[in-house]
Amino acid sequence: MTPAAKRILIVDDDRDFVEAIASFLEASGFTVRKAHTGSDAVKLARMERPDLILMDIMMGERTEGFFTIREMRRQEDLKGVPIFVLSALGTQMPDFGNPPEWAGLAHDEFLSKPVDMVQLVEKIRQRIGQPT
Repeated sequence: MTPAAKRILIVDDDRDFVEAIASFLEASGFTVRKAHTGSDAVKLARMERPDLILMDIMMGERTEGFFTIREMRRQEDLKGVPIFVLSALGTQMPDFGNPPEWAGLAHDEFLSKPVDMVQLVEKIRQRIGQPT
């Protein structure tokens, strides 16, 4: 029996960005689900438990991603799911600090937008393995 393909949940309110990332990940062999709000992301993640989540920070509500990550980390069934933050925040606000040191943001990886797609796939594969 062949194992299921690795599942990635992309959470971002920029629909064009989501489609671009989704197309690249699907072409790389991953199964992709999409959410455009934090509340939809939590619901979808709890229903389908992805292998990894790609999360924007600045969405409809300016800090929606922070709160979404915090809510996901509170859910027992989602605690172990790696979360990669994809955000332009570090680029737009260089004095904001080193993203991995952001207090209270329980993420596993930070990548600045615009995202290097090859690097993104490499980091995903390092974290969760190859798609099948």
